Amino acid sequence: MNKKKLVFLLCAFLIMMPLAAGCSGNAQRVGDNNAGIGEETKLTFNNYGREVVIERLPQKVLTLGPNCSELFVALGLVDKVIGNSLDNHSRGPLPEYAADYAKIPELNYGNATRERVIGSGADFIYGIDWEFGGDGLDIAELQAYGITVYMNKAATFTEAYQEISDLGKIFGIEDKAAAFIADQQARIAAVEKKVAGQEPLKVLVYDFGGEGVYTCGGTNFETLLIEKAGGQNIFADITDKQWTMVSYEEVLQRNPDVIVVHDYDVPSLAEKIKAIKNDPGLSQLNCVKKERFVPITLESVLPGPRMAYAVELLVRGFYPELFE
Repeated sequence: MNKKKLVFLLCAFLIMMPLAAGCSGNAQRVGDNNAGIGEETKLTFNNYGREVVIERLPQKVLTLGPNCSELFVALGLVDKVIGNSLDNHSRGPLPEYAADYAKIPELNYGNATRERVIGSGADFIYGIDWEFGGDGLDIAELQAYGITVYMNKAATFTEAYQEISDLGKIFGIEDKAAAFIADQQARIAAVEKKVAGQEPLKVLVYDFGGEGVYTCGGTNFETLLIEKAGGQNIFADITDKQWTMVSYEEVLQRNPDVIVVHDYDVPSLAEKIKAIKNDPGLSQLNCVKKERFVPITLESVLPGPRMAYAVELLVRGFYPELFE
């Protein structure tokens, strides 16, 4: 090979290098979600064992669940949302989210219905897992109508943060999602430092009463929030159900120090506390006699934008003396 030809080939190689690098940077392997959505790129996510593929930026989103709706507000994505559901499980958004939350049209006040969802024109759903399967929405059917479903189902903080990170990648706001996660982590860490060395309080979660007490088990996300706030769910040993009915006798035997009472539409918070005080057994608990009730709205104990808020609220109810 003569010298002139060698120089020519070398120059051609150097010119092609940045072009090749540019092409490889825009490509994405399955399971590698670091690239943005481009014309020749798709994002693939593992959403609790189900593959979710995003080929274009969603434009018409349904947020099924108040926690899902608030997260979209917190991430600055409210303009993408065309409808929400389950406001019957809400006491309204946090003050800082109220103005933007009010912009979201209501698809269904309670559970989302098949007819309203399919007729909405949505191309993407971020929804709490209650809304799918069984008598709820069929994900395969929604996909057939061109609606991609990403489920909110976190049972750990790692999973909750992963959901937020994934949404950041899907909507091209990765920095904002990362900053939101960092803020949540820092606030929760500050509470953990505050209660370090305290003897964990025994906590009963009271969703509603009747034949027994409907409460949360050990795999429920609320159990983690309670632990971060320095408490211990007295039914954390129930690991086969997130929600379960327990007998009044079991509650009395475990003798909680404090009762976390869920606040949503029916029955009301006042009605629940009255029922606890009037129950022949529960009324004998020291925590009831001392009125150690910590009310919290139901959406605050769901994985989403209120994780730090919930831990901060719970710790003030558990250890008020630390804040005097």
